[in-house]
Amino acid sequence: MKFRSIGIVGYGKYVPEKVLTNADLEKMVETNDEWIVSRTGIRERHIAAPEQATSDLAYEAAVRALKTAGLAAEDVELIIVATVTPDTTFPSTACILQEKLGAKKAAAFDLSAACSGFVYSMATANGFLQTGMYNNALIIGADTLSRITDYTDRNTCVLFGDGAGAVVLGEVPEGRGFLSFDLGAEGAGGPLLKLEGGGSRLPASEETVKGGKHFIYMNGREVFKFAVRVMGTATEEVLRKAGKSKEDIDLFVPHQANIRIIHSAMQRLELPEEKCVINVDKYANTSAASIPLALVEAAEEGRMKEGDTVLLVGFGGGLTWGASVLVW
Repeated sequence: MKFRSIGIVGYGKYVPEKVLTNADLEKMVETNDEWIVSRTGIRERHIAAPEQATSDLAYEAAVRALKTAGLAAEDVELIIVATVTPDTTFPSTACILQEKLGAKKAAAFDLSAACSGFVYSMATANGFLQTGMYNNALIIGADTLSRITDYTDRNTCVLFGDGAGAVVLGEVPEGRGFLSFDLGAEGAGGPLLKLEGGGSRLPASEETVKGGKHFIYMNGREVFKFAVRVMGTATEEVLRKAGKSKEDIDLFVPHQANIRIIHSAMQRLELPEEKCVINVDKYANTSAASIPLALVEAAEEGRMKEGDTVLLVGFGGGLTWGASVLVW
């Protein structure tokens, strides 16, 4: 059986209007702009309005992606939403989005791999489309991390923001599209980055709320060490699978968590800054939305031309990682 070549045929992004700057955070917790910028590269982040849920952010990005793809909502065959902040435990955010869009023909489900979720979702959809089970897929990375962020914890509250990025996948000419994926997990590292409350292990109760179990917990030092290591190894492995070398990379799109992690990966790949997409200063860490926000911004700015080799790589809770090489 000959597999079809699958690639990105449409894209769109959305961030909420409200901007929370480092100066704003200085009034909320004991921190300052210089400290935040020097350690993370973050200057501001976008925060969802009280009435906005993850599906609302995903909807705005999805509409833009469908428009650039020239695809009507009723023609969408598969919807995957990568998120760790779903509107509800069930129904899935993807099903809520399906109804909002009017994509009545589409199968729909959520995928939970934290900041790696978008790459995991594209790899999943790629398998469906390569075999011909579906002809197109709408993939959205969307998170409203502000809803699970403790704004009294200065170690974590400076790091996160809200947003959504979407792509439409479809058949592309041979030699274009996705060349390889590399996905992985280290479940033993799960306790390093987690949200404990609200699941079957610790269902919501007065105790879990008082104990802050419904907020993100992160061991920053250990997650940083994992991220630096896995960004390098995943990048090397996905390039090997694609039959490419680091010299072939035209654009590098890393997860936007921390500028020091991004710079570490760039040094390992010997990449100049003009070949790297960096927007962590504007959006902070938006989890599953991070890579698509960076990818779509680069596309909108014309930083990719037809035939360019693009490398995407991210890491996240789980602990997980995901990388992909594609020809634009």
